[in-house]
Amino acid sequence: MQDADKGKAVKLDGDGLVIGIVQARFNAAMTDKLAEACRYELAALGVAERHITHVTVPGALEIAVALKAMADSDDFDALIAVGCVIRGETYHFELVANESGAGVTRVALDHQIPIANAILTCDTEQQAWDRVEDKGRDAARVAVEMANLMSEL
Repeated sequence: MQDADKGKAVKLDGDGLVIGIVQARFNAAMTDKLAEACRYELAALGVAERHITHVTVPGALEIAVALKAMADSDDFDALIAVGCVIRGETYHFELVANESGAGVTRVALDHQIPIANAILTCDTEQQAWDRVEDKGRDAARVAVEMANLMSEL
C-alpha cells in the first residue's frame, strides 16, 4: 500500500504484533460480522491468532472501559474498537455515538496506543450492513499500520 500524500510504502506486516479487540454485543449480528472481517484481515496481514485477544462488552459505551484496561496492561501493540450504533427516534443515538468515539480517542491519546475505531454510526440497519465487512477489514489494516508506525517513532 502507498501513502497517497508522500508516495511512501506503508508497512502492513502484522508478524509479531499483539492486537486487542473490544466488541460491543449490542447489534450483535452486525458486530459479529465486523469482528469476523477484522480477525480475517489481521490473519491475512500476519498477526498470529495467539496474539489476538478478543473480548466483548454490552454496548458501545462500555468499549472504552475495556480498551483502557487493555491499554493499562501494556501488553498490546494496537487495539480495535468494534461496535454498531443505529439512529433511533431519540437523542440517545447522538449520546452513544459521540461518547463512545470520545472514549476511544481519550484512551488512545492518554496511553499513546493506536486504536482503530470500527464503531459504526449509521442511520439505518441497511447502512450498517453495507459497511460491516469493509470497516472490519479497514480496522485491521489501521491497527497494523499504526502499530508499525508507533514502533518506528
